[in-house]
Amino acid sequence: MGILRLSHVDVTVTDLDLASAYYTEVIGMVLVERTADSVYLKCWDEADHHSLRLTYAPRVGFDLMSFKVERDDDLSQLENAVARYGLPVRRLSRGDSVGQGESIRFETPSGHTMELVHDVRRLGSSLPRVNPQPFLYRPGGDGGLPGIAPPRMDHVLVTAEEVGESTQFYADVLGFRVTEQLLDGHGHQVGTWMERSHSPHDLAVVSGPNGGLHHFAYWLDDWDHVRDAADILAYNGISVDVGPTRHGITRGSTIYFFDPLGTRNEVFTGGYRPDPDFPMITWTEDNAGRAIFYYEGELNDRFMKVHT
Repeated sequence: MGILRLSHVDVTVTDLDLASAYYTEVIGMVLVERTADSVYLKCWDEADHHSLRLTYAPRVGFDLMSFKVERDDDLSQLENAVARYGLPVRRLSRGDSVGQGESIRFETPSGHTMELVHDVRRLGSSLPRVNPQPFLYRPGGDGGLPGIAPPRMDHVLVTAEEVGESTQFYADVLGFRVTEQLLDGHGHQVGTWMERSHSPHDLAVVSGPNGGLHHFAYWLDDWDHVRDAADILAYNGISVDVGPTRHGITRGSTIYFFDPLGTRNEVFTGGYRPDPDFPMITWTEDNAGRAIFYYEGELNDRFMKVHT
């Protein structure tokens, strides 16, 4: 019961046509629907209406993060839990948001708008549900999507001035489980990685400004696809932040890069499966570089950039 996984990420862009072209032609997402001010996109193996919403605004920024809950009853239970914590909760009716039914929204202690939703319009993936092949044709083949073509959205990483307070809210109120933590020299949390879907992380929080988005990430099936993604990014002249490389935290392989308007994306694969009794892993400040970028052992200056 409770939260299943990330549902969608909503960001604002100053050029909707440019952003749409990048996310369809370079990333390889499927354009599902377009309104006067928004574009809705999904990955090829996602059945729900969308996993990314781009909305025109005067500045690039982070609008909200939406998580899907398992049952309709979970909305009411989590609404009550958030209200007991002392945060105002707004309930949205069916039709208020494109592609989904009732949902609840609230502002987290770190100033992020968070949405929980159960009823999402199901469009189906690009594979049949009866006797499917185990893969989509890779880019360049017959029927293949352009660009990187990730099968799904994976996780989101946000920033908070008080990482410990935010983590306690997500864990105690919403039921997230901390898989890994990064501590400073005084033993305070400066980064936490949390899961609901039995992956290394669905949500992470690192030290930074309240309300900030560090990145959202796409899942790729293996290291070969990460390598292919690097080729596609280089061919299209996309600004790469870090990688290809590997994380110490989560053990995943990664590339960080920026869309044309400055929002950081990641492609991610690997990691581990945290069982229900998986013990939390702790990293200390003196190993922070290896924790984030295991091969390089240090962070670059651009890695600290966030959108609010």
